[in-house]
Amino acid sequence: MLCVGHGTRDPVGVRSLLQIVDAVRTAAAPVEVTPAFVELAEPDARTALAGISGDRRAVLVPLLLSSGYHDRVDLPAAIAAARPGTAHAPVLGPDPLLAVALTDRLHEAGCRPGDAVVLAAAGSSDPAAVEAVRTQAALLAAELGTDVSVGFGSAAEPTVPAAVAEARRTGADRVVIAPYLLAPGHFADQLTRAGADLVAAPLGAHPAVVDLVVRRASSTPG
Repeated sequence: MLCVGHGTRDPVGVRSLLQIVDAVRTAAAPVEVTPAFVELAEPDARTALAGISGDRRAVLVPLLLSSGYHDRVDLPAAIAAARPGTAHAPVLGPDPLLAVALTDRLHEAGCRPGDAVVLAAAGSSDPAAVEAVRTQAALLAAELGTDVSVGFGSAAEPTVPAAVAEARRTGADRVVIAPYLLAPGHFADQLTRAGADLVAAPLGAHPAVVDLVVRRASSTPG
């Protein structure tokens, strides 16, 4: 199994993604699990794929929460160039297991009944990716038993600060941000300045995330 994260220049973010891979390695044993990145960190997906023996079955699992250019273009190109025939699993989101993980992170941060919750995603110019985030927000709302609004870091509306401000305008005493992120990085840092009362931690190696990665790999044909 090749777990491919987006990548970041933030060493804390890289370590967080590697912690996810370590947890998946334990959960999926005896399957060999290795990490790679789309960009900004090493090894890149093409290099990692080229290092897998051609006589072994391989599945690439994107550690991505939404499908977009990386999933639909970059990763298939890496497979075609370096190791044709590698199975390509679906991205992680949206999924009810992510709602479980998001809920736990919110509770760990101190979220209380009655708080307004904003699901904060990095954003995309791809309408399907934006809709997938809204689907995840609905799954989180069902898990929490309360409404969840959505804010984006870029390329889509509303922005996270605008979503926080709207929650306050409509009467929320406290607003809590649920980062729709696997690891810390630039966008996670920005969320602390979005005007919320609390910001939960990224998903990281939550057991539900680990379970989801293993399920994606085991259910992918090829």
